[in-house]
Amino acid sequence: MPRYALLVEYHGAPFAGWQRQRDQPSVQGAIEAALAKLEPGEHTIAAAGRTDAGVHATGQVAHCDLVRDWDPFRLSEALNYHLKPAPVAILTCAVVDDEWHARFDAVERRYLFRLIARRAPLTSEAGQLWRVNHPLDAVAMQAGADQLIGQHDFTTFRSSICQAKSPIKTLEALRIETVARPFGTEYRFHVRARSFLHNQVRSFIGTLERVGVGAWSPDDVGAALAAKDRAACGPVSPPQGLYLAQVRYPTNPFA
Repeated sequence: MPRYALLVEYHGAPFAGWQRQRDQPSVQGAIEAALAKLEPGEHTIAAAGRTDAGVHATGQVAHCDLVRDWDPFRLSEALNYHLKPAPVAILTCAVVDDEWHARFDAVERRYLFRLIARRAPLTSEAGQLWRVNHPLDAVAMQAGADQLIGQHDFTTFRSSICQAKSPIKTLEALRIETVARPFGTEYRFHVRARSFLHNQVRSFIGTLERVGVGAWSPDDVGAALAAKDRAACGPVSPPQGLYLAQVRYPTNPFA
């Protein structure tokens, strides 16, 4: 059975997350249903990361096994046809080795979180950014973010239902970019690590927003990290600003 890597983009709003669920729509379920239109029967796909309800992706990676030898371009075109009208798109496909795995072969995951400070509600971008009414101090937020870089016990920034065996992870980067907008300022948080704990990125962002508004100092972030206590975390940000932006492998399967 040939194995195919899929590069997937989706808007997370209509879904209860990536993972297939019995009674709620999921991204995995939508793609598996499209695969069943091409080759009848049950299909199970694996992804690089299981995004939560409302979280988007511009660079999710999954793999599937099929009976037929599909031309990768025709496979992506056929899947996109059967995925309509769900907001899911297969950007490209590639044939990979039978042992290649979208999750276990990944060496880095990159997330983007988009936050906008403006008074007016969002319209055309509703559901794509977290909007706050107040301006934020990007310099202070970066100072707080810098204290999270490196290998740490991230228990404070880990969901209580996280299933990871260990809270110890290595955060490679957390960089804040400021983008001037006509009626506000957008803050883009670029986060990079080999792997993440459940709700880790949203916990970071919610905490750093408190720094940006002046309710926390940058040093409070370091103190929260050192506490190794979920109760020390700031508020968890909403999901709509979060994007799984890229997954890296030793060799790019889509090159």
